[in-house]
Amino acid sequence: MLCGCSGVSTDALVNSGMKLGQAATLSDTDVKSLSDQACVLHDKNAKIAPVGGKYQQRLAHVMKQLDSQVNGQPVNARVYITKDVNAWAMANGQVRVYSGLMDLMTDDELRGVIGHEMGHVALGHTKHAMQVAYATSAARSAASSAGGVAGALSASQLGDVSEKFIQAQFSQSQESAADDYSFDLQRRKGLDPSGLVTAFNKLAKLDGGQSSMMSSHPSSPARAKHIQDRLSAKA
Repeated sequence: MLCGCSGVSTDALVNSGMKLGQAATLSDTDVKSLSDQACVLHDKNAKIAPVGGKYQQRLAHVMKQLDSQVNGQPVNARVYITKDVNAWAMANGQVRVYSGLMDLMTDDELRGVIGHEMGHVALGHTKHAMQVAYATSAARSAASSAGGVAGALSASQLGDVSEKFIQAQFSQSQESAADDYSFDLQRRKGLDPSGLVTAFNKLAKLDGGQSSMMSSHPSSPARAKHIQDRLSAKA
């Protein structure tokens, strides 16, 4: 994605032997618990920018311009020090931004991208992505365990679930909806959402237009045009 903007799609459920309805049996509590544990795992394996460092301070400045909660969950954002260009968010309100993305983007562009990630959370996309990640992983048999879904997972199973979540692929309609969410959020805050246009244009140039963040349809140029059309309509 932008969290889960590339990788495993809901079509993978076919190969897992599970139906989408079975994946959806994971409750909000289950999804939050899995998200909490997945974030702990990823944070443990990542190099996290120090609170007083330039990356975390810059991210804190950008986050102040956005909502402090999403779906009733407090938003907590951290920076991973890595050259990778990526960002993701989970249903528990945790946002992770890679320093490679921050190096590429201006503050306005970064705000647009993070708003997009928050849109996936607010619109329920990340919940669904976690359900699918669980259903297509080796952990799916844990649902019947006495300790509950999250409590029954081994470290390797949790790693499998969290990796599938990070690599999840949203649908075209979900990506477009998250783009519009970011646009509307910034308008509501009295901010300029034009950074989305230039952010998409920059991402389109990465890997021949196949950046892992933006590999799903619609393409980055098409998404940039959609936002530009919305900006023109408001002019």
